[in-house]
Amino acid sequence: MTSCSGILAPIGPVGAGNAEILIDATVVMLVIVIPTIIVAFWVAWHYRASNAAAEYLPYWSYSGRIEAVVWSIPILTIMFIGGLIWIGSYRLDPFRPLPSRDPTLEVEVVSLDWKWLFIYPEQGIATVNQLVMPVGTPVHFSITSASVFNVFFIPRLGSMIYAMPGMVSELHLQADRAAQIAGLSAQFSGDGFSDMDFEVRSVPDAEFGAWVDGVRGTGPTLDQAAYSELLKQSHRVPPSSYRAADRGLFHAIATQQIPPGPGPQPEGPGHAGREVSTGGSD
Repeated sequence: MTSCSGILAPIGPVGAGNAEILIDATVVMLVIVIPTIIVAFWVAWHYRASNAAAEYLPYWSYSGRIEAVVWSIPILTIMFIGGLIWIGSYRLDPFRPLPSRDPTLEVEVVSLDWKWLFIYPEQGIATVNQLVMPVGTPVHFSITSASVFNVFFIPRLGSMIYAMPGMVSELHLQADRAAQIAGLSAQFSGDGFSDMDFEVRSVPDAEFGAWVDGVRGTGPTLDQAAYSELLKQSHRVPPSSYRAADRGLFHAIATQQIPPGPGPQPEGPGHAGREVSTGGSD
């Protein structure tokens, strides 16, 4: 339950839908599991050696009624849970835009070793290991990887999704109230995986606009030269920002016009200049 605390404390519609599916499926399974446990203890007690009244059938081998119950209940349960999850998952299709009167915010996400790059194409800025989004505004994430497979996940907003090299995944999320939460990598991807977290802040519209203006006023420009530095493997990278970002950078990364990073490789003389790991959470 501790590991599910983020999922069970959603702050957006997608996260709430994920939590509802988890809770509903758990309740349905408990309807079967609890009586089964009770019956198991009852059978052990009723057919104990000291109970002479218990019917003893040493040559009994088959009962059609028992077989029907043993097989039908699990099958019906699986069908019911499957339907429940399918309907909920269909509604939460990550490619499906979220209904809203506000225009959707576009964010391009790149998984690197071992950090996350967020590009705001409409605002012309970029950040590393920091995602800021306005409250009540749907956010459309376009997600790719500049190295190996990874998984983009913000537990309290919902729906983890793969970041894959050479292609683009999509995800729609929304925060319904102001909060400071955590995002993470949910796929083992090498030495720095355990530190591949990022901070997420959902803020009111006015504060988001002020934040964008502040980022535009300071920091370097994210061009291909700056991106080449980001592509190098590094651990525990603090949040940072870029006042301007090359508009074609994400497309070049996703289509691998810019060659991907080497990714995790075996340590040793032939490791192609890869850093010796000093990563890992304390």
